Amino acid sequence: MNVMINDISKDLDTTVQGVQVAITIFLLVMAALMIPGGKLTDRYGRKRCLMAGLIVYGIGALISAAAPGLGILILGNSILEGIGTALLIPPVYILATVLFTDVASRAKAFGAIMALGGIGAAAGPLIGGLISSALSWRWAFVFQALVIVVIILLTRRIEDPLPADPTRSFDTGGAILSAVGLVCLVMGILAADDNVWVMAGLLLAGALMLLWFFLWIRAKERSGVEPLLSTSLFRDVTSNLGLVTQHVQWLVLLGTSFVVSAYLQVVRGYDAIHTGAIFTAATVGLLVTSLCAERFAKRYAQRTLIMAGFAGTLGGIVVLLVLASGSESVWAMLPGLLLIGLGIGAMLTPSVNVVQSSFPEDEQSEISGLSRSVSNLGSALGTAIAGTVIVADPKVGAYMGAMIVLAVIGLGGLVAAAFLPRKTELR
Repeated sequence: MNVMINDISKDLDTTVQGVQVAITIFLLVMAALMIPGGKLTDRYGRKRCLMAGLIVYGIGALISAAAPGLGILILGNSILEGIGTALLIPPVYILATVLFTDVASRAKAFGAIMALGGIGAAAGPLIGGLISSALSWRWAFVFQALVIVVIILLTRRIEDPLPADPTRSFDTGGAILSAVGLVCLVMGILAADDNVWVMAGLLLAGALMLLWFFLWIRAKERSGVEPLLSTSLFRDVTSNLGLVTQHVQWLVLLGTSFVVSAYLQVVRGYDAIHTGAIFTAATVGLLVTSLCAERFAKRYAQRTLIMAGFAGTLGGIVVLLVLASGSESVWAMLPGLLLIGLGIGAMLTPSVNVVQSSFPEDEQSEISGLSRSVSNLGSALGTAIAGTVIVADPKVGAYMGAMIVLAVIGLGGLVAAAFLPRKTELR
């Protein structure tokens, strides 16, 4: 989506801001439904949820390909693909945690997941750019649907190591409260450039809904009824710090991706192919460090890796600002993007490892859903915050300002990582 911003906005007679809203809603739907998605794996099984998510995602891709306007694109890409992703992502992390039982092996598993995600991130913009330039952006969504068909065929070979329990209750009220609260928070950020009072109202509503959600699940626990999330998940200091680092990592990564993509296309006038090619630097960096996750986990503490990752990412943002502002060549962005990719890749796996390893097997569905929700909320906020700064004044200075904001947030992630324990204990 990022590399096709101009093509989509022109074809659907909308604006860059409109496409940014579609991207943000997609990320927001994932964040809002990831917790319920994780909980449903206990009731229906990990494989069944994975298959259902793939099917819903594929349908959304086909609807997006045929979209006559922004509204239908949001239905297909933002809503259905967001729901599909929320169903299919938690099973992946639950299976990896259950099947691998020590820090190094889990690091290898999560590193493989992140590395393959890096390959997808590298191939996605390039393939999307090529398809968009040669045919149409619509065929990029058709390609997505074809990939989904292949994954569904391969998924038939997966065996679920944990039996499904259809008798498990599902906290519908908690799911609604958590989803509405998260939606209000991100929509409040999006409203910042339009109306400060609307922004304040949405942020307040989001905070109140999440408070209500916490009181709701606590009351459920006290009455002996299983809630959507156990309040004990929020009492583990190590896990909480790990969740903060995850949130900030994805916020900075997606925020940077949106800022640089919009800058290249709107200010520099680059097409989808060139934009995707330039982003390969960040993806290569992410891929390299993700593949080294197991080796790093054996040599260094998880805390050290996360702090080093934040330091590298912040250094990349500084290099990006200095070189890009002082050079007319867009290729000056490559060193900064490479550093950002190396830094993000170095800390994604240990952050997930810290969080997942803080809880026993019977709580993996809950912590996996919470972990993915926090990460995807970071993705949504990253796009929303960066887009809000840019849209307020779409000039070169606005892009620099957005990157500085992301750097300050990244610094907060580094501070949180410094409070992590030096050694991670498995549960």
